[in-house]
Amino acid sequence: MSEQPTIGAKAAQPASTPQPVSAPQAVSPLHQAANAIAPPTTSIRNLEPVHADEQEVHEPRWTGRLMIFLRVMAVLSMAKGLYHWSVISGVSGPADGFEYQPTPWQTATVFFAVIDLVAAVGLWLAAAWGAVVWLTACVSMAAVEVFFPQVYGGRLAVVGVEGVLLFAYLGLAIQSAREHPN
Repeated sequence: MSEQPTIGAKAAQPASTPQPVSAPQAVSPLHQAANAIAPPTTSIRNLEPVHADEQEVHEPRWTGRLMIFLRVMAVLSMAKGLYHWSVISGVSGPADGFEYQPTPWQTATVFFAVIDLVAAVGLWLAAAWGAVVWLTACVSMAAVEVFFPQVYGGRLAVVGVEGVLLFAYLGLAIQSAREHPN
């Protein structure tokens, strides 16, 4: 009857021939420091063959472009927010002052002073909420210009620029999402 090793028990190993012991080698301090940072690997690195059916690895070009766009929009939103705050504080804007303007104009100015600065921070951090706040600010500015022309004068150029920026963002976001299918 043959003996089978039990689970967890070490199987009896035949005695092996003794391995020669090598003498310790002198290692320079520079080599020791290099080994401490990146210990040597025991495997040999080989170049992998190229396979025709594999997809090419693309660098995230569209994601980088989206990040640049978000940073530029953050700077523009910061400038817009600071402009609105300068109007509120009386540094620029109407000659007779902020407090003598109509209430809808004051309300819109304060709204954009706050939302543009919040959007600027979120865009600079590339946070999802930053894009949402920025989109809200863009749509709000276009809506104020189109539906309430008595507030800021109904400038259609502003609506056009906001529309171009919105579609640029959506295009970049879609292309970036295609780069990362997961």
